[in-house]
Amino acid sequence: MIDLRLLREDPDRVRASQRARGEDVALVDALLSADERRRSSGVRFDELRAEQKALGKLIPKASGEEKAELLKKAGQLATDVKAADAERDAAAAETHELLLQLGNLVHPDVPVGGEEDFVTLETHGTIRDFAAEGFEPKDHLELGTLLGAIDVERGAKVSGSRFYFLTGVGALLELALVNAAMAQATAAGFTPMLTPALVRPQSMAGTGFLGQAAQDVYHLGNDDLYLVGTSEVPLAAYHMDEIFDADRLPLRYAGFSPCFRREAGSHGKDTRGIFRVHQFDKVEMFSYVAPEDSQAEHQRLLEWEKQWLTSLELPFRVIDVASADLGASASRKFDCEAWIPTQGKYRELTSTSDCTEFQSRRLSIRVREGKQVRPLATLNGTLCAVPRTIVAILENHQQADGSVRVPEVLRPYLGGREILEPVAK
Repeated sequence: MIDLRLLREDPDRVRASQRARGEDVALVDALLSADERRRSSGVRFDELRAEQKALGKLIPKASGEEKAELLKKAGQLATDVKAADAERDAAAAETHELLLQLGNLVHPDVPVGGEEDFVTLETHGTIRDFAAEGFEPKDHLELGTLLGAIDVERGAKVSGSRFYFLTGVGALLELALVNAAMAQATAAGFTPMLTPALVRPQSMAGTGFLGQAAQDVYHLGNDDLYLVGTSEVPLAAYHMDEIFDADRLPLRYAGFSPCFRREAGSHGKDTRGIFRVHQFDKVEMFSYVAPEDSQAEHQRLLEWEKQWLTSLELPFRVIDVASADLGASASRKFDCEAWIPTQGKYRELTSTSDCTEFQSRRLSIRVREGKQVRPLATLNGTLCAVPRTIVAILENHQQADGSVRVPEVLRPYLGGREILEPVAK
């Protein structure tokens, strides 16, 4: 959530942020009104309580008609205090509820617009000219079938659409990717983490995934637990309700977890293969830093993502995601999109978001600097979303006979294997 003091001091900035997100600007005025009621009712309650306490000291000293009059006044005060207390609590609850609906403040450098209004910041690598090489590239599903690596038919039979099996070298390729990604993250100073896949409502809400993203979340009603769509959720909630000494920052974690997404609203999109699925594994970077360091940390996370994709020898571009496509928690987001030959376009492989103090305020995570205690900043960055990375590797490193060249960084994790060969039928 954002700082209420900032809202009161500069409401136009918050309105501009809501407008850039394509969200309801009227929410700002509703929140200002609720906050004013919260503060005024709090003052009213404090005044009545003070009067009540003062009166309580006079009653034992009074007698006769004076005492009867004071007791009558005390009874009325008790009623008024109770009403003021209820009014204060109701206003506070309304303020909190409205505040949770408000997205993070959009960074001023973010391009304004929808999904297609991003700005390309960098392009890396060379796109292969398959026509010049003399063959038509196969898509990842055809390649995965030839390699005995991907089985979507049995995935659908067992679990339904958008589920799959990774088999043989497909399973080994996932393990190689996860181990290589964790090795890079560990070398960069991240603490490896295996995180829970189920979290409580306060963890999911605290990271901002029960607002506009709620339709994509799986909920287990009998247990009131949520399946995570990213290990960002448990990594953010890991230090919920804690206070750090400033000298402990930055804290950096690399979480591995299964991820579950309904993919609501994506019907008809990427139905072939394993690019858009309901369950996948992912390695996620997560940082806790002082607020003034968040922009620099955001650039560092981006550099680690670029290092990873470069090591996989993939052509990719970096985009500055537009305001209406940020997600509630992000103030700014960079995506790295790899070239997918059979689609003839770049597709998102990794993403990194600066969430500033938005999540830490919701989760009550703070940093102590001398006598001052304040919220810290959180950031996240995908290092390896496994299925999409497999798609990019198979399509970009395929050879005319249906085999696939293994990027050098993965070879030590595949027993030195340099080529993935088609299996005999």
